[in-house]
Amino acid sequence: MQVTGMLHGARLLRHVEFPTAEVLGPEATESEIQALIDRCGSVFVKPVFKGGVGKKGKAGLVGRAKDLKTALAEKERLYFAEHRHGNAHAKAHGVTFEGAVPAEHEVYLSITDSTVYRAPTMVITHMGGTAIEELDKELVAEVPFEALTGLKAFVVANALSDIGAPREIVSPLVQHLPKLWELVHHYGMTTLELNPIRMRPGRDGRLTPVACDFKCGFDRDDPRWHRLGMPEHLFAADYSDFEREINQLRTYQGQSDVFVINDAGTILAPTFGGGANSLVTEVLGDDAIISSDFGGNPPYEKMRDVASICFKHFLKQTNVLFIIGGKSNNTDIYETLRGMADALRDYFSKHGPTPLFVVIGRGGPNLVRGMGAFSDTLDSLGLPYRMFGFDSAISEVVNYAQQVDGWMKVGGRQQIAKSLGLDSAA
Repeated sequence: MQVTGMLHGARLLRHVEFPTAEVLGPEATESEIQALIDRCGSVFVKPVFKGGVGKKGKAGLVGRAKDLKTALAEKERLYFAEHRHGNAHAKAHGVTFEGAVPAEHEVYLSITDSTVYRAPTMVITHMGGTAIEELDKELVAEVPFEALTGLKAFVVANALSDIGAPREIVSPLVQHLPKLWELVHHYGMTTLELNPIRMRPGRDGRLTPVACDFKCGFDRDDPRWHRLGMPEHLFAADYSDFEREINQLRTYQGQSDVFVINDAGTILAPTFGGGANSLVTEVLGDDAIISSDFGGNPPYEKMRDVASICFKHFLKQTNVLFIIGGKSNNTDIYETLRGMADALRDYFSKHGPTPLFVVIGRGGPNLVRGMGAFSDTLDSLGLPYRMFGFDSAISEVVNYAQQVDGWMKVGGRQQIAKSLGLDSAA
């Protein structure tokens, strides 16, 4: 879940009184745009994308205008621009007009939860405004710090000293950058990136750091982001109806992260745990309908609702219902499997039977009780199934699910349809 650009970034930075460039949204009038040009000398016109997609500048998707006519022409060019970078694709929904900030120095800064240091980590360089991965490592400081004490001024000062930053930019950055930890920590962010921060000279010659581009990511399951009052649609980047319904079920307990891989796939794989999700998604490839992580000990009601949405959208085309996860520490397997089993029974009651083979691989508390409850449901529905416990390798279980899917495609689906009393497996 990401927010990019200064349209909303400036608003977030104002929560901690961090200076930002002047920004107008797509609803700005011609007189407002002209006034901004008069104050700043020129404006940058940037498309507004939902979600995060990089390298917009290199793709020519940032315009600059010194007069109103050019600004309006750039608005027309970029208002519905499309951009693809790697696997990410986005379509703009409007533009921003951002006042130019004169500066000799540009700074890159990010604060993120580092899996390397197991601590929040600041990355900073005085060579901002460019791709940080292209810089010499001696020019970039990567400094973990204590979450309890936060980003202190001396951490910033030492980092800038280590990379040989110009003396005149050190004091202003030491004064302002620690504010950003408050924004990250108090509002459920997992990452914050400002690139560039332009060091604008004042009348007295003192420099002030001004944020000119913004990117942040939130932990959607951390309720503190609600304090910001951000509109819900901001976090829905061209989602399908299925993804939108799942996202509405987000609660602090239990994850509900989904992404449609292939809406014509044949293996519906509700997955529990990030590691299992990575393996399942990679091995199943286009056979998988969704990539998902439903871990985090979801309660019965949430798991039943999540499964109901999955079944409503995709069970008709599914050959294999593949419920898979590692050995959990705190997820109650009985509650999650019981919720999914009841959702499956509800689907058959409302829509009638469908040819299906069920494969389950799990480990964790109340495993036997949960598998027993699910097997009772499958027996009553007349569906074939196979269950694997915690002592089975996930990779082998995934391979088994693929083999079952192959068998279903060459006649197995028709056999199950016949056993269910269906005329055809279509």
